[in-house]
Amino acid sequence: MNLKKIYLSIFAITLSVIALLYGIKPQWFTDTFLEANMIISTDAAHILRAVSGLYLALIGFFIYGIFNEKYTDAAIIVTAVFCFGLAAGRSVSILFDGVPSPLLLLYVIMEYSIVPLAYLLLKKTSPSNYNEVSLA
Repeated sequence: MNLKKIYLSIFAITLSVIALLYGIKPQWFTDTFLEANMIISTDAAHILRAVSGLYLALIGFFIYGIFNEKYTDAAIIVTAVFCFGLAAGRSVSILFDGVPSPLLLLYVIMEYSIVPLAYLLLKKTSPSNYNEVSLA
């Protein structure tokens, strides 16, 4: 298995765990991992489960990229865009809402770390002429 497929496999497994943790039992996730003593409302549980479904759908694409080389690079780009979007949103929340629980801070660090990792993976494992644009 090449480095890109290993990366996508690890990403898919990690994201699956996260998605399932708060998608299956949102109240348990909140009680166990977040510093919040609150009852999750029906609307909040709905949002968490919807986001969980979105994550699982993206994981399906990442798995497809593992087995179909035509989509491997696209899947890696999506991991970077996905993580940057999450990290940017979390950063805005930190600025406006304050510092979240330690687990969510870990998520921010992991998400920002994925962006350069994905870029380097694509740059280092692509043929040198792959990144050049030809007008001929």
